[in-house]
Amino acid sequence: MTKLLVVEDDADFRDRLEEYLKSQRYTVDSASTGSEGSEKLKFFQYDVVVLDWNLPGMNGVDVLREFRAAGGKTPVLMLTGRDQVADKALGLDSGADDYLTKPFSLLELAARIRALLRRPQHVQQTSLTAGELELDTVSREVLVAGKKVELLPLEYGVLEFLLRHPNHVVSHNQLVERVWKSDSNATTEAVRTLMVSLRKKIGTPGKQSLIKTVHGLGYKLDLVQS
Repeated sequence: MTKLLVVEDDADFRDRLEEYLKSQRYTVDSASTGSEGSEKLKFFQYDVVVLDWNLPGMNGVDVLREFRAAGGKTPVLMLTGRDQVADKALGLDSGADDYLTKPFSLLELAARIRALLRRPQHVQQTSLTAGELELDTVSREVLVAGKKVELLPLEYGVLEFLLRHPNHVVSHNQLVERVWKSDSNATTEAVRTLMVSLRKKIGTPGKQSLIKTVHGLGYKLDLVQS
């Protein structure tokens, strides 16, 4: 599942962004200061960073320069109220991949994020299949034998991650790191409960589940039988 980091000091605006991006089935971490955002970038992996320019203390440009200097390659979309060409040039020269001036439409924000994810180093399949199971990463729809299945965001995230790593054993820690928020304390029991629900929703009567439990190690989406 695509994991984003939003660094924005305006609490109301940050909550609005996080809520909207979660509705698009992204996993979203957030930070309210530049230093907090910088720390998260040091310890966690993200697919796109949405970074505000005007942050208290360490501003967005400083965060970006530090991240790039340390070898960070994740695409960064910079948000700012600055609309002068010189400001945009500074942001881009500091390592930003795109630039969005406030106020902006959430639809445009989502489109910009999708564009960053489509860049060559992040190109991924948009249609994932296993037997009668189909997952479309653009529409975020899941079909089983042609019928739409409604999944909760975490269920969708786990399924997408397993489909992108077929026939590989995925540990509890790997699932939590890539699907849950980075500050989550998801337990083994929570993951197990989610798996029970997911298997039930995508299961086909009379057939074995695609998702296998590998005792003591984790889970595997088994394509051999499909």
